Formats: sequence, C-alpha cells, structure tokens
Amino acid sequence: MSHGKLREEKDCLNCGHTVEEKYCPNCGQQNIQTRQPFHYLFTHFVEDFTHYDGQFWGTLKNLLFKPGKLTTTYLEGKRQIFVPPVKLYIFVSFITFFLFALFPPFNINFEGKGSSKLLPQKSKITELQKAITDARAKEKLEYKDSLYINKLNAVLQDSAKLNEIEGTFDMNKSLDDDIKVSGYNNKKSFDSAAAKNPSSFDFINIPFAHKYFELKEKGIKKGDILKKLFETSFHNLPKALFIYLPIFALFLWIFHNKKKWWYFDHGIFTLHYFAFLLLNILIFSFLNKLTDFTDIGFINGLIRFIMLVFMIYSAVYFFIAHRRVYHSHGVVSLIIGFILFSINLTAFLFLVVGLGMISFLMIH
Repeated sequence: MSHGKLREEKDCLNCGHTVEEKYCPNCGQQNIQTRQPFHYLFTHFVEDFTHYDGQFWGTLKNLLFKPGKLTTTYLEGKRQIFVPPVKLYIFVSFITFFLFALFPPFNINFEGKGSSKLLPQKSKITELQKAITDARAKEKLEYKDSLYINKLNAVLQDSAKLNEIEGTFDMNKSLDDDIKVSGYNNKKSFDSAAAKNPSSFDFINIPFAHKYFELKEKGIKKGDILKKLFETSFHNLPKALFIYLPIFALFLWIFHNKKKWWYFDHGIFTLHYFAFLLLNILIFSFLNKLTDFTDIGFINGLIRFIMLVFMIYSAVYFFIAHRRVYHSHGVVSLIIGFILFSINLTAFLFLVVGLGMISFLMIH
C-alpha cells in the first residue's frame, strides 16, 4: 500500500525546506502529490495507523498479552516503538463503538412477552372464582366445605397478587397508576406537594418525576422506555469513559509517591489500561455474537469458556500491570492494587448510575 506518489520538486510544501528524499528533514511532512485518488483517503487512514511496519500490531499484541509493557516502555522514553497512548485509546474507542453501532452487542425486544404469561394466570383466577361460587351454592355448608372455601380464597388472593406483580413487569403495558412517584400519580398533585414541602433533593426528584409523568401521558410502553434507556446509556458510555480517565489517574496519583510518579505517568497507565478494557469488551462481544450463529453445543461451550477466561483475565490484568509499572513489593502492590480496584469500581458504578439517570431524562 502506498502513501501516495512523490513530487518531482524538492521543496517542502509545508515549510519550504529542501527535501532530498521522501520526508522533509525539517518538519517531517511527506513530499507527495497534493491530489490523490478518492480511495487514498481510506487507504492512507489505515496505513497511517497500522504503518505496516509492525508498530500497530506489535502495540496490540503487547497491550493484550503483556500488561504494563506499553506504559513502562513509553515512560522509559522509547516512544517510537509503539503507537502513542492517546492515539491508541482514541482509535480503539472509535473502532469499538463504531462496530457496536453496526452490530449491537445486545438485542432488546419485549414484543410478545408479558401478556402471554398473564393469560394462564387470569384463567386460573377465573377458575378459582367459579369454584368458590359453586362451593357456596350448596344448600347446607359443612365444616369441610368452609375449610375448602377458605383455602380457595387464600389461593385466589395469592394468585391475584402474583398477577399484579406480573402486570407490573409486563413490558407491553404502558405506565399506569399502580406506580406512583412519592405517593402521587400525576404531575399536578406532585408539584403541589413539592411546593408545600420543599426538599433539598428537589433538584433531582422534580426532573425525574416530570419525565415520568410526561412518558405516562404519552402512553409509552414500559418495554420501549427500557429499550430507549439502554440505547441512550450505551451511546453515552464513550463520554462516561472519557470523563472517568482523569479520575482514574487521580486515584493512582493519590496512592503513589508524588516525587517519583507524576500525574502524567498515571495518565499514561490509565490510557493503556482503558484501551485494553475497550479492546477486551470488543473481543468479548464478538465471541458472544458467535454463539448466535451456531447451535453446536461443544462449540458454544468452548466459546463461553474462552469468554470466562477473558473475564478473569480482565480482572487480573490490572494487578499484573500495576505491579510491573510501579515496581512495588508484591504484597504492597497487591494491597494497593486491591484498594484502587475497589475504589475505582465503586466510583465507576456511581458514574454508571448517574449515566442512567441522565439517559432517563433524555428519553423522548
């Protein structure tokens, strides 16, 4: 694959410096023709990233199978061997979410569910009611008949409760009055109560209540709301990960020697680790998709075993990378790694919850 046809002229179009060979010795720009075929846009993008000199593929291999190697090499000053960390993260992030947009990792479909489950339950309630009516129709009720009726009534109540629970989770139903917000089932009564008894959490409660009542008035099905919630959250995930990058690096900075390790160093570690997580998610999703195309139990079992290995490896990866980059004692590294892992997991869960809340407000 070529980077483009070279110019016959020896002056650099970027800085005017004399170009003896392929690249300008002053600014590094390639001395190629300014006009290229349309396909050059795509071929140049791929070639520029992979370089076909082993840099890109070597970066991926070390990222996946040698935890901490990229960070250590970069911090040692060897920065031409592998793809720069920022460029790597952006590229892996772009590829991951671009492929997810084309081939969603999950299919959410509630069509045909819920109502089919309720039919047998409703039929059972009708039969119980008929049995109670028939039992009471006897001219003379004996003690055993009373026990029988009481037993039927108990079963009837349990069945009605079960039916109510199933109705709540029926994704083909719209929002109804069974679900209330702070004890109110409409916007007017909620606003009236909120005005009389203001709360310090009104900045959260009021927008969510208004959104709920808005969706309720539109008659949107529960399944559609849940589906849109998943889709919106997924589209916001890249932003959430990008926002969390400096937070992750900050936790690393707090738990390590400030003189030996700068915040910049932790940022490099974070970029490599997040690039690995995205790549691992992409591979995991690809393997999961493979199970949709085969019904052979042995192959599916093998794929799921590989997926399990990837899950375990993802958890262990952080500890190995942390040990190799920061060169701390094994036990100390393990303790610090466990604390960091726990704190970041908790903090990221809070971020995911916040993401879900924002995604709910964005549903329309």
